[in-house]
Amino acid sequence: MPTAAPPLARLVLALALLAPIDQLDHQVQHAVQDARRPEYENPMRAASGTKSTVVFAGLLAVALLTGPTGPATARAAIAVLLPVNATVELTKLAVNRERPDGERRRSNSSFPSSHAANAAALALVLGMRWRWLAPPLWLFAATVAFSRVYLNRHFLSDVLFGMAIGVGMGWLALRWLRSRGWTWHTAP
Repeated sequence: MPTAAPPLARLVLALALLAPIDQLDHQVQHAVQDARRPEYENPMRAASGTKSTVVFAGLLAVALLTGPTGPATARAAIAVLLPVNATVELTKLAVNRERPDGERRRSNSSFPSSHAANAAALALVLGMRWRWLAPPLWLFAATVAFSRVYLNRHFLSDVLFGMAIGVGMGWLALRWLRSRGWTWHTAP
């Protein structure tokens, strides 16, 4: 009967599996930082600079200006953003990864990217509601994620994992809402 690997062996295995990801992260970081150009600084800062107040103002506009399904759509987006952000913040506290620019604060850890997670979650919800808007919404989400790497605030794995959290938790939250009878025409 096999026995469980000792903790040190599990740690060594985990580090061996993470080393190629870390190496790729640093290669991409250096390539992106070497490719920075003055003409891209403002667009990248704009993509990265969206604050929660702007997101909630946008959701208020969705609720007020998009017809009878607007309020349910805005509530669904908020219902999705809550578990997405809880997952991101708990993961940041657990991982405590230093940012590429050298900042190290557990509460603002590099891994995963909350910007990427929120952008992906909103692209998922709004793209499902208005399918014709899905391509530009996903393009914007990808731009937000890339801007975080471009501005040297995140590594590639930070934004990819953040987007995966946004999509995964967003899908689970919508599925949970639907299991309770929610539709675009009802409140969660």
